[in-house]
Amino acid sequence: MNNNAFVIAFITTGLYTGGAERMLYNLLSKIDRQRFQPVVISLMNRGVWGTKIDALDIPIYTIGMKEGQPPTPIILSRLIRTVRQIQPDLLQGWMYHGNLAAQFAKLFCTREIPVLWNIQHSMYSLQYEKLMSRLVIKSGAKLSQSPNSIIYVSQTGKSQHEKIGYSSNNGCVIPNATDSCLFVPSQQAKQDVRSELGLAENDLLIGQFARFHPMKDHANFLHAAGLLLQNTSKNTHFLLAGTEVNKDNQMLTELIQKLGLSNQVHLLGERSDMPRLTAALDIMTVASAYGEAFPLVVGEAMSCAVPCVVTDVGDSAWIIGNTGKVIPPRNSQALADAWKQLIELGQEGRKALGQATRSRNIELFSLDSIVTRYEQEYENALSKQILKQAVFI
Repeated sequence: MNNNAFVIAFITTGLYTGGAERMLYNLLSKIDRQRFQPVVISLMNRGVWGTKIDALDIPIYTIGMKEGQPPTPIILSRLIRTVRQIQPDLLQGWMYHGNLAAQFAKLFCTREIPVLWNIQHSMYSLQYEKLMSRLVIKSGAKLSQSPNSIIYVSQTGKSQHEKIGYSSNNGCVIPNATDSCLFVPSQQAKQDVRSELGLAENDLLIGQFARFHPMKDHANFLHAAGLLLQNTSKNTHFLLAGTEVNKDNQMLTELIQKLGLSNQVHLLGERSDMPRLTAALDIMTVASAYGEAFPLVVGEAMSCAVPCVVTDVGDSAWIIGNTGKVIPPRNSQALADAWKQLIELGQEGRKALGQATRSRNIELFSLDSIVTRYEQEYENALSKQILKQAVFI
């Protein structure tokens, strides 16, 4: 531990499986520990990322807030006590609830410190959000002049939030990033995953990795799969993984049976081997209807040299550029047609496209460069605070 390093408390909504949580881990894994001493406060529990963050030798504190419920006085007291114990030099909120918690916690710090927010969401309409989320988002808009900086992961998300009242004076865009040394092309992964699923070596795999949620639009994906199989051979299979994306999910299994896809769709649930599963794909898909800002699974697929088909939600179209296919949301026929076009390129054509997509990812979204941009934001906020204190004295 470097006693001269600035202590940064990352206050996150939770540590469950998701792109926002993975990006937090990515940032923590590369942050300069000579300059910054990170500490994580999860408003809920340790989730699935607690063990991995532990392995980075980064302290984790949990507050015990229940999902979907407002914070109780006990929860708020626990948060205040934890922040006072840590005595951070800077608070970094992570996701909506984490942002508000960071702003609240600042009020009870023993000295004036900077606060930064991080917004991983796009905002097409508040109608898509649950009641509690709407309240938190609206509260964020009212308080958005307060943080030193609001870091959005997409330009789309920034402009959409500013349209609903978020401050336009302190926002910036820092995209999400993938560890291109972890997510790599792998012929071995392609063979191993097909063997695990009982598939032939030349069977084609189309995947979507996302938690079960209306915004992810798994129904759109499955309807497109049914349409595609009407015009292609049966050696095309579909790989779905994520929280609640398993055989216990009655809505998914009933739709799969109704569409006659039981032999072609593989539900893997929540997995810890995402680099391996991603590298095994021939085509990655983001079929989301709304809400995406910078879907990390796109960057991970690009890093694995896997071509992508994405709906035009958030910054997805800009992320893949001309290395994949962009389609309208909620259009199963367009999704099936885009898959068909990539299939018709053949293995060599997809390989060439995959190489282009990995090159684009490394050029624009390398983890080292993105972490450097976060560090610059922290340095700027801390320098301004030090200067402010010096002038006050």
